[in-house]
This record gives sequence, structure tokens and C-alpha cells, in this order.
Amino acid sequence: MDHLPAIRTASIRKLVRRAFLLALVAALAVLALVGWWVDRHAGGLPIDRIAAVAGLTLSVIMALVWFGLDRVLKAREWDHRSLPARPEFFDFDNLNQPMHLAEMDGRPLRDLSFVVFDTETTGLRPSQGDEIISIAGVRVDHGTMDRGDSFSRLVNPGVPIPKASIQYHGITDDMVAGEHRLGDVLPAFKAYVGASILVAHNAAFDMKFLRLKEASLSIRFDNLVLDTLLLSVFLEHESQNHSLDAIAERMGINIDGRHTALGDSFATAEILIRMFDMLETRGITTLSQAVAASSRIEHVRKMGEQL
Repeated sequence: MDHLPAIRTASIRKLVRRAFLLALVAALAVLALVGWWVDRHAGGLPIDRIAAVAGLTLSVIMALVWFGLDRVLKAREWDHRSLPARPEFFDFDNLNQPMHLAEMDGRPLRDLSFVVFDTETTGLRPSQGDEIISIAGVRVDHGTMDRGDSFSRLVNPGVPIPKASIQYHGITDDMVAGEHRLGDVLPAFKAYVGASILVAHNAAFDMKFLRLKEASLSIRFDNLVLDTLLLSVFLEHESQNHSLDAIAERMGINIDGRHTALGDSFATAEILIRMFDMLETRGITTLSQAVAASSRIEHVRKMGEQL
């Protein structure tokens, strides 16, 4: 369980802002201590004025430095968000087995247990050797997300991470050098998931990476799967953009830690919870109804690709 999700998923801009504030407080505290010492040992000097001027000067300098740095970080953050989204995958036919639906059918979606997850990878071609380098998930029970009950691991892929991939997630070879291989991490993730329903955005992409490892690791993800991308198309078919960023913006959700597995999992979980109400207004109240709606949208989008 990850006990520091807020730090692990915070944006660089937010972390630097916090660091500057802490540095400013520490510097002012040091100035106050120096002023007190000088006042005790060098009476007669206008210590209060010296300290005031020094403190004001330090504050102005740090404010100017922060203003310049914040502009750079803001520009970088915008560029990071505007990177191309993952390609949409629809290899999704055999994920939801009828017997699982029969076991859970009739229960309201809100009453079910979900694990919303995401992966970061070395690339976009799992069938051509790309590997998982980070996997995370968060539990949603009875319509509520528990950020404290989350799973987050870096994974050593055993191969170099391409620079083109690093620009998305910021995970470097040095960061994963001491981490466990997927053979150790994936069973732990499976144990965390248990019998819960898996949820992901563009789920077929992440599930493909998991499926390809099942035989070699003697593990099977036979959980039911929901895709927030397909549900978004069903709910807002008039919209042309169903990327995670676009959906979050329409719902007023701030993604803190975009392109990190845990940050994207948190955002997707918030989207799923908001979707419960939207689905209910359209008569979708059970799991089988949600799966059926997703399947219809998947079929339509596949047909559209052939036009």
C-alpha cells in the first residue's frame, strides 16, 4: 500500500512551489535567529532594520526567481499535457465472460467493488516487445474511492527505456534499476485486485500488456473489465474527444500527476464515480447493462475504422 500518494503523484510545478515556500520559511527563520544573536552580542546596531531589509530583499529575490521558474514549469506542464494520447485499442472481445456477468448481474453498479488501474510502458506495441515500467491502481467500493488503499509499483523492464517514451511519463532507466521485475510485481497486483472489476481508460491497451504475460507468469486476469473511454462515448456521443484529459476537463476534474500510473488511476476513478449518475439517468444501473452499452459502442467504433 502506498502511504504517500499525494507526493508521488504531485506535478513537478506543485512540488517546486512547496519547496520554495519551505525554503523561504527556513531562510526567514535563519535571518531571525541571526538577528537575535547579533542583538545579544553586538548591541547598538540597528538590527531590526537590518533584519527587515534583509528579509524583504530575500523575499523579493525568491519571488522573482519563482516567477521565472514557474513560467518555465507552466510551459513544460502544458507541453506535457498536449502530448499525443495513446492510440485507441479495441481488441476487447473476450474480456467479459458471461458467467461473471451472471454472478454479478442485478446488483447496482454503486454496490460493486472496482479496481481502477493504469500502466506506463516502454512503448505502445506490447506484441513487439514493449514492457510495463509502472503499474498502479486504486480501489472504488460502493461509489467511493479510497486513496489510502492504493497500489503503485515501478517495474524494471530489463530493457532500456526509449527517450521518446520518457517524455510522457518521466521514468528513466536509473529510476527502475533497483526495482523488481514484472514477474514479482504482477502477482502482487493480482492479489490486490482479487475478484474486483477492473476499470481503465482505453482498457484494451493496458489489458493487452497483462494478457501477454499470463502464460509465462502462470497468472490469469479473468476479471470483468470496464473501459471509461467506451462509457464516455456512450454518454457523450456528440463529443469528438474522449481522451482522459478531455473527459476530466468536461467534468471539472483536475489530474494531479498526469502520465503517472497512480495519478491517472486516481483521475480515472473520479471519472468512473461521476459516470455512475450519468449512466443511471440513461437507464444503465447494472453491470451487465454497462458492459452491453460498452460493447455496442466498441462495435460502432470498429465499423467506423473500416469506412
